[in-house]
Amino acid sequence: MVTVEEAQRLISEEVLELDTERVKMTNTLGRVLAEDLYADLDFPSYNSIRMDGIAINFSAFEKGNRTFKIEKVNGAGMPQTILENSENCIEIMTGAVCPIGADTNIRYEDLKIENGVATILIDKITKGQNIHPKGKNRKQGDLIVPKGRRITAAEIGVAATIGKSFLKVVKPPKIAVISSGDELIKVSQKPKLHQKRRSNSFACQAQLAAMNVPSATFHLADNEKAIHETISKILDEYQVIVLSGGVSMGKFDLIPKVLESLGVEKSFYKVYQRPGKPFWFGRHPSKGVKVFAFPGNPVSTFVGMEAYLLPWLRNNMGMKIRPYPKVVLAEEVTFKPDLLHFLQVHLETDDQDRTLAIPRKGKGSGDHANLTDVSGFIILPRGRDIFKVGESFELIQFR
Repeated sequence: MVTVEEAQRLISEEVLELDTERVKMTNTLGRVLAEDLYADLDFPSYNSIRMDGIAINFSAFEKGNRTFKIEKVNGAGMPQTILENSENCIEIMTGAVCPIGADTNIRYEDLKIENGVATILIDKITKGQNIHPKGKNRKQGDLIVPKGRRITAAEIGVAATIGKSFLKVVKPPKIAVISSGDELIKVSQKPKLHQKRRSNSFACQAQLAAMNVPSATFHLADNEKAIHETISKILDEYQVIVLSGGVSMGKFDLIPKVLESLGVEKSFYKVYQRPGKPFWFGRHPSKGVKVFAFPGNPVSTFVGMEAYLLPWLRNNMGMKIRPYPKVVLAEEVTFKPDLLHFLQVHLETDDQDRTLAIPRKGKGSGDHANLTDVSGFIILPRGRDIFKVGESFELIQFR
């Protein structure tokens, strides 16, 4: 049996070799960027007008001029124009190029325009006001988005701005999600007294889908030969196998035995934690397949995904891993077993703007429904029985 920290270390040492692919920019939402994005031009690429109004040469205002003849009108998308007479102005719109000979923009709200003449109604303006200088946002060649970033609408907007109609993204691994157990039936079926519908595999699949990682689902009956045949085929076709169930100490918990008979080397079995203590992890040395075999109780599998598989996957896909945030425990908790405890909590904010973790213990690791009432798990370390109100603990947040 290993500690949570040791389990995380052993898993982190397993490297997943992933390819990249070029994808149309509009189809990359949620994918992981596999290239750096640089500014191909200065942003903005010209001195840009920020307010609808007029453009003047500040020296005329400085001399006391308050009325300016409008030479012409210029808008966004029109070629740059020239202020022919520094005593005049150009009526201009937001986003237009600042005219040659002009250096200051006054908004319509501060003007009166009659008979082709603009009168400034305020006494104080500053040179260069309301003009966004060329290159102020980014200079040509500046790094805007580093690789490893999960692509959102913001990154897609940047890609379009720099002319990247296709982006290089990380190709997600091929993942098989497997449930096991004769007691599990199809979702569409009505359970008998001794049965229940399959749920863990669909929850795992959804957790992966939230990262834009597709997966295939399988189900295994409690038959050693059938388990052997199915997993043997899956080992040839997938890079990662996620199993839920069949790894505890019961007579029908056949998964570890079958995995080892197929050449999957055990890295560890059982972790000092609750829920999810009977967690089996290993790899196939020649095929490179990584195997995460979680206990079948729904909360145990869910915790295993959030605490181990998903962080490992993010790291292997090149994403920056941030430390878990800390939250404040709102109620005293007593937990006597010498195990690290992933405690389900609901989050609220108090009048001091602190994030409070309110325990929602549920009815054990089989209480799948309780997960719908919580925001995540706080990590209560081993070696203590009592965790006091006001103490801060790390949070694994999934909602």
